[in-house]
Amino acid sequence: MSEAPHIPVLLDEVEAALLPLEGQVVVDATFGAGGYTRRLLDAGATVHAFDRDPDAIAAVHANPERWPELSSVPPRLVLHPRRFSEMVDALHDAGIETVDGIVADIGVSSMQLDQAERGFAFASDGPLDMRMSQDGYSAADFVNEGEESAIADVLYLYGEERQSRRVARAIVAARPITTTGELARVIRKALGHRPGAPKDPATRSFQAIRIHVNGELDELEAALAAAEELLREGGRLAVVTFHSLEDRIVKRFLKEASGQARSTSRHLPLVDTGPEATFAKVAKPVKPGAAELEVNPRSRSSTLRSAIRTHAPARFAQTRSSSRKNP
Repeated sequence: MSEAPHIPVLLDEVEAALLPLEGQVVVDATFGAGGYTRRLLDAGATVHAFDRDPDAIAAVHANPERWPELSSVPPRLVLHPRRFSEMVDALHDAGIETVDGIVADIGVSSMQLDQAERGFAFASDGPLDMRMSQDGYSAADFVNEGEESAIADVLYLYGEERQSRRVARAIVAARPITTTGELARVIRKALGHRPGAPKDPATRSFQAIRIHVNGELDELEAALAAAEELLREGGRLAVVTFHSLEDRIVKRFLKEASGQARSTSRHLPLVDTGPEATFAKVAKPVKPGAAELEVNPRSRSSTLRSAIRTHAPARFAQTRSSSRKNP
């Protein structure tokens, strides 16, 4: 893993949203460098930590002195080298039906961005990869084998790139493209980038390709449904997002789950035709303060949304249970 320090975003605010207590079971759905997990363990909770990146899991085993809870009896840190969308199955396999809290920090980690060989960013030239799990379909596969129309759609949907067709056409014309630097240069040339501009235009396309390769938005939707199923009554959910596409999904989920989506006008009576609300006390979104921004500029785009689980049955539990029994 990268030697650059990783600073967990909105750490105090996440802890305040989760209120971890000794003896509770909490899920860190995006372990990364373990910033949230360390705070949860220090509060006395048992943590089930998920990460599909094998480097994140290996780093824990390489530093056992930092994670004594991994070998305590019973262990208070349990690692799951799996996608966070698989939380329900993984915890059921561990004999856990409900948990007291779930936190997720969505998107790419600082360590992944800072490692040129992982191919997530173009600050340093590296192989065009972008795979969080380090296996399967890569960014190079998509860029070099995808249809021009499919590339344009991805850039527009996930990067909100208004000139997506122009960029896709330039990518196809420049193939094969094998490194992050090559791809960035192709995109900049297609968009007429001028050195010194405040934002590199390749950023939007890199974000879009990364989201597509890792299926990030589908993963997020599945993870939110899993959280609804796993959290006990009174359990707490905290989700940190870093761009509008992710935040929109979390905002919509909590709005629908809390029943706020049922009333479309303040002039009309509320008609309760949907399922009972599964989340309540949906907090206002939280952004990092000036002190955090000074220490960690990467936190600038982050948003924390949180809510508390009600007693109502999960809206998607029956479907998910059926899929487990009949894969």
